[in-house]
Amino acid sequence: MNKKVLVAVLSTVIAGSAFAQSSKFQGAFGQIGVGYESVDPSHASSTLTVNGRNIPVTTSASNANSIIGTVALGWYQDIAKGFLLGIGAEYSPFAGSGSTMSVSTATALPGQSAITNDYRYQKKSSYNIFLSPAMTVGTDGLAYAKVGYTGAQIATYNTLISNFTGYSLGLGYKQFFSTGWYGFLEANYASYGNQTVYVNDPAGGPTISASGTNGLTSMNGLVGIGYKF
Repeated sequence: MNKKVLVAVLSTVIAGSAFAQSSKFQGAFGQIGVGYESVDPSHASSTLTVNGRNIPVTTSASNANSIIGTVALGWYQDIAKGFLLGIGAEYSPFAGSGSTMSVSTATALPGQSAITNDYRYQKKSSYNIFLSPAMTVGTDGLAYAKVGYTGAQIATYNTLISNFTGYSLGLGYKQFFSTGWYGFLEANYASYGNQTVYVNDPAGGPTISASGTNGLTSMNGLVGIGYKF
């Protein structure tokens, strides 16, 4: 066999073997994380009608900051030398601290003074289904991004429960410290969009109907530990 042909064949085999070699992060993983989250409620509009009369309404809401915990499962697949694509799902089962939403009216009925009511606005649980493009850093590190579909259960006006959905973005870094075990740092942003809640109370007094269009965004930072199976 011609020496040049032999060298070319050997080079191709070696290059192919190097390309096919899996990174340490390829495969299934599971992880848990804890951190700090800030939830920012938003208010688009409110309406209040008493006996057919429209009453001007103003609303304000404060941020809620609390500890957060998450569990996640997923899979990373090598797609090119040094690059991976992952898919995963994570769940946060813990309710955060509630914020205060204040609803005020200039007047409600003739002869009555202005009304101000404070309500609890709380993010209960949340989930996130994501894709994660990633790049290896050395042999033991992984830098990654996340783009996902997220949902959360939100308590508004003290007792009303609404299911919000939206999108999520994240950045993170993983580092192996032992066989199979890694630590990670992560920052995430989620936007849950707006949702309108309607309330009607015709019994025992004036006929009252009200609506409020509310939304929220959240940001969190996580640290945690995981295992690559």
